[in-house]
Amino acid sequence: MQQANRFRLVEERHIPEINSLARLFEHQKTGARVLSMTNQDENKVFGITFRTPPRDNTGVAHILEHSVLCGSRRYRVKEPFVELLKSSVQTFLNAITFPDKTCYPVASQNRQDLYNLMDVYLDAVFFPNIPPEVFAQEGWHYELPSQDAPLKFKGVVYNEMKGAYSSPESLLAEYSQQSLYPQGTYGLDSGGIPEEILNLTYDDFIQFHKKFYHPSNAWIFFYGDDPEQERLDRVGEFLDQFDPLDVNSQVNTQPRTDMQKRVEESYSATDESDPRCYLTINWLLPETSYPQLNLGLRILDFILTGMPASPLRRRLIESGLGEDLAGVGLETDIFQMYYSTGMKGVPPENLDRVEALIQETLQDLARNGIDPEIVQAAMSSVEFALRENNTGSFPRGLAVMFRALSTWLYDESPFSLLEFSDVLEQIKLRLEQGEKVFENLIQEHFLDNTHRTVVLLRPDSDMERRIQEMENQRLEEARKQLDQKQMQELVESTQKLMKWQEEPDDPEELARIPRLTRSDMEPQIRTVPRREEKVQEATLLMHPQPTSGIFYLDLGMDLHFLPQKYLSYVPLFGRALLEIGTFSQDYTALTTRIRQLTGGIVPVPFSHSVRGSSESTCRLFLRGKSLPEKVPDMFKIFRDILTQVKLDNKERFRQMVLEEKSGLEQALVPAGHRVVGMRLKARYSEADWAQEHMSGVTYLLFLRHLLEKIEKNWDQVLSDLEGIKSLLVHKGSMLVNITAEEDALDQGRQYLQDFLQEIPREEASRQHWKWSCTPGNEALYIPARVNYVGRAVDLESGSYRFHGSSMAATRFLRASWLWDKIRVQGGAYGAFSSYDHFNNVMAFTSYRDPNITKTLQAFAGSGAYLSRPDLDPEEVEKAVIGAVGEMDSYQLPDAKGFSSMIRFLANITDEYRQNIRDEILGASVENFREFGQALDQALREDKGVISILGGQSQIEEHQEELELENSFRLL
Repeated sequence: MQQANRFRLVEERHIPEINSLARLFEHQKTGARVLSMTNQDENKVFGITFRTPPRDNTGVAHILEHSVLCGSRRYRVKEPFVELLKSSVQTFLNAITFPDKTCYPVASQNRQDLYNLMDVYLDAVFFPNIPPEVFAQEGWHYELPSQDAPLKFKGVVYNEMKGAYSSPESLLAEYSQQSLYPQGTYGLDSGGIPEEILNLTYDDFIQFHKKFYHPSNAWIFFYGDDPEQERLDRVGEFLDQFDPLDVNSQVNTQPRTDMQKRVEESYSATDESDPRCYLTINWLLPETSYPQLNLGLRILDFILTGMPASPLRRRLIESGLGEDLAGVGLETDIFQMYYSTGMKGVPPENLDRVEALIQETLQDLARNGIDPEIVQAAMSSVEFALRENNTGSFPRGLAVMFRALSTWLYDESPFSLLEFSDVLEQIKLRLEQGEKVFENLIQEHFLDNTHRTVVLLRPDSDMERRIQEMENQRLEEARKQLDQKQMQELVESTQKLMKWQEEPDDPEELARIPRLTRSDMEPQIRTVPRREEKVQEATLLMHPQPTSGIFYLDLGMDLHFLPQKYLSYVPLFGRALLEIGTFSQDYTALTTRIRQLTGGIVPVPFSHSVRGSSESTCRLFLRGKSLPEKVPDMFKIFRDILTQVKLDNKERFRQMVLEEKSGLEQALVPAGHRVVGMRLKARYSEADWAQEHMSGVTYLLFLRHLLEKIEKNWDQVLSDLEGIKSLLVHKGSMLVNITAEEDALDQGRQYLQDFLQEIPREEASRQHWKWSCTPGNEALYIPARVNYVGRAVDLESGSYRFHGSSMAATRFLRASWLWDKIRVQGGAYGAFSSYDHFNNVMAFTSYRDPNITKTLQAFAGSGAYLSRPDLDPEEVEKAVIGAVGEMDSYQLPDAKGFSSMIRFLANITDEYRQNIRDEILGASVENFREFGQALDQALREDKGVISILGGQSQIEEHQEELELENSFRLL
């Protein structure tokens, strides 16, 4: 096809809200849709999406998402995705299965790197190499290594979803959504229900790809500062190879009916657990494509539950009927929106009262009106967030892509939710004219809406055993149906799969995968300008950055002024400063004021090792941001919360403790690898020990004890909080970090002078913490069907001296040996390794892992793998590229200022960083082997420490070989 006729321009417009020129194209031959956004953002994004509504719960869309990245027509290796992870400077590289679509997005600051990623992804999705071995590995298969071995189910997605279905919060979200759509697409789980994944056949898997993975069913997206014509030329080369196809991928919608129903399900709990239940009320809402309704509901969601002062949140929390809010809130990423809210940690006798309270609160708000101050706070917060467009480490372009898809995928304009300014002004005008905008939304979409469900989730202490028994029975029945010949065929297919997994890729095929080289890497580090000075007794750091006028303020108080017995109080103290009220304002008025006048203030407990010191830098940060004209107001808020906080609100403090506890318990299953990693590293450094006391298992156990202490000895708790305030809130404890436009920095410095005048001066002494932990292997029991396995060792025993090349070696280990042994061959969802060069400690963890001892054996073999004589120099080259990319991770202006401050606190100079970069860029096979030999010696001579989070029955099978010295139940 001629270039001029390849694409038809459908629409063009400038979108000031995201500073982009947007052009919508249609591929003339196939009808593929292409949205091209051109702007000055160097973090470029490409994504291709297919509409993939499931027809059952076998997880075929999810398994296919994993599988197409396991080799393709042009790149005939087993896992091009992993090769890209090794050798790209990507800022995002993944694939995502949604309830009705599958997305393949990538991002990079390097233009050639982006096009390399795009080329591999397009070849993968359109021309995948997906033989039965890939389906078996990523989906599911029977594993039978020998005729006398136990028959098992195995597969990456199968184990991933076993992990997902071990989390009560995940179950609650899934059941809540499905309850509303009994006749629609969203009544199914596109990720797959573990037991139903086992019903998926290879033929169904192949047919799903043929049906949906075609340009005629594709939505293609570009964003960033690369030239548009090159984008179109590159994607056009793939699209031109197809003829048009009539693809029926319509989402089955759910008719609105009078279907008020109650759904009761169970979640797995331990015998000793409290009988705590979950409850949500759920409403089906209209389609996403009405901009004013969409934004109005988003603001209403914030009004109801987005702030501590929000009326629905406040009434539920203050009722004492449960521990914390539950439900996803407003869901807008699908065709038909829904709203879900409720409570978790609810005693069974309170369930009806929670349901009634939600209804009563909504009726009261609709009848008597919403506090105008709350409305103003929510409007200000949502507008600030929309205009700031701060997506953190997540590429802005991806956020834009997902927002566009939420209408574009359903044949509506991709721009309707991106152009929010006029819609926001219309809502403001309606409010100014006295219209009850949000009260009317409550009445119409909640109170008068009869398409409504209630979902209850009750604990079941026998559920885990029953599920395991059903799996065992299914395996037993499958084995009984095998005759001797079929048994041998299954053994041979298992061995064939294992052999295929272990076979190295052809070096010539590996060389086809496009990648950057060391010569493409910028030799110099990226620096952030920083000015340092003392203001009164506080330390001030200032970072001039192009922040689009936003003023970012970080105020950090030195936790080393506290005795270590107070450390676990710190996250609660940070919340109390912002959420408990002052002598002049209760917490409702204070939190509303914060939202009206700023972009938000959040507490962040922080710790980091210091180069050249055994002591850490440990601080409680209050991180705020505001528009230029509101900076004086923000400083006044900081002054009030620090000097006028009224800590003697027992009930409000108890509510915060319950929320913290509930949040930590909720994270145990989804983030089990982080829990284990934190436990391991806490044995080796003060910084990690402190962090574990403020966010890990130790903190969770502290919160449980604190709840009892509040009831029995509140005076002592209050005394502790007042003591913390007196020890932390003084000038000598404070570090102030400002990131703003150049012309705002001097003005900010003057506001700081005035602020510090009202902060007390104390002659407090910094404390020395005796933080050492008793080593010992441990098991932490939770009701889960998968495990999170960890091990850490100290490389001091191998006398290893840090060299920057170890950062590349660790990445290589993660993407090769650990990936192959633990994910590919072991069936776990993932495995990680991290080397702390400040403390010379190597830590390994696995994620959603069906194994324990096999994983520990893989960890133990890591050093030998790195130090083997046949290590390929090309693999070293790839790891170097990836390590440099990690060093140059993309950051928005506020993150640059915060990172620069961390380097200041941790004594990480630009000279030190440059030396590390030089050593990474100069890394050799010999460097990798040297690190591998030290690691191997440490793993053989030093048992280190093992920490495992998982189901008790699975762990106890390996009790003796694990040499557990400590074990206890977490849930």
